[in-house]
Amino acid sequence: MSIINGDSDARLAVTAAQAGAAVARDLHGGRLARYDKSAGDFATEADHAAERAILQVLRAARPDDAVTGEESGRSGAADAHRRWLVDPLCGTLNYAVRTMLVGVNVALREGSRVTAAATADPFGGGVFWTDGETAWVREDGADERLTPSAESTLVDVNLDPPFPNAPGFQAARLLADPGFAARFRPRVISSTLALAWVAAGRRAAYVTDGDLRDSVHFAAGIALCRAAGCTVTGLHGEPVLSGANGLVAAADAETHAALLDLVKCQTQQAG
Repeated sequence: MSIINGDSDARLAVTAAQAGAAVARDLHGGRLARYDKSAGDFATEADHAAERAILQVLRAARPDDAVTGEESGRSGAADAHRRWLVDPLCGTLNYAVRTMLVGVNVALREGSRVTAAATADPFGGGVFWTDGETAWVREDGADERLTPSAESTLVDVNLDPPFPNAPGFQAARLLADPGFAARFRPRVISSTLALAWVAAGRRAAYVTDGDLRDSVHFAAGIALCRAAGCTVTGLHGEPVLSGANGLVAAADAETHAALLDLVKCQTQQAG
């Protein structure tokens, strides 16, 4: 059964993410126009169409809220207390080559906190969501509480640029570290859907470099992990979102500590 309140921000986040996911499914496999961005990055017509669908849902329900969309940019007051962060298709390259590992991210930031968020899996069918306090997955209309677990030892590592902490930390070197190989098994899905999988117990951890402040890509996944009880910090144990300090999100404190030690060793070796 559903446990989301009827007119809550969490329900709206789920509805908006589902709208974007429906577009992604409908357009998948077709010949789509590409729009170049920078440094080899691009969007497809599916990205733009999914974002339009999401924004239509948000603006109909919360017309006074500000929005930042990956494709359409910022709207509303620059200092708005309530701002929706929208990544309509995380994993565009996967999607463009018909690899069904993508996520649709919608998050609401109120002040400095994300108070509602959803990550939809267009092809897996589930929607991972949080009201900022607890985290759930909705499948076939029913909601199940997310339970993190490090049992799989699978760790997703984001290899996409930029790398603001290089040469001290480089994700590719982390994968080659003997200490990493001795304890974990690497995965690279190139989508922040992996963060939802950490919250759900399908991954032990996720590691990325980058500046994640007010990020349309990461806000929903970080909120899911926090609400599920994961251990979430920057690369060196500092508060996440405090600068260009990347992210280590782990199912438990032990896994998190092991990954921080590996990052620390890498940084010391680079120095």
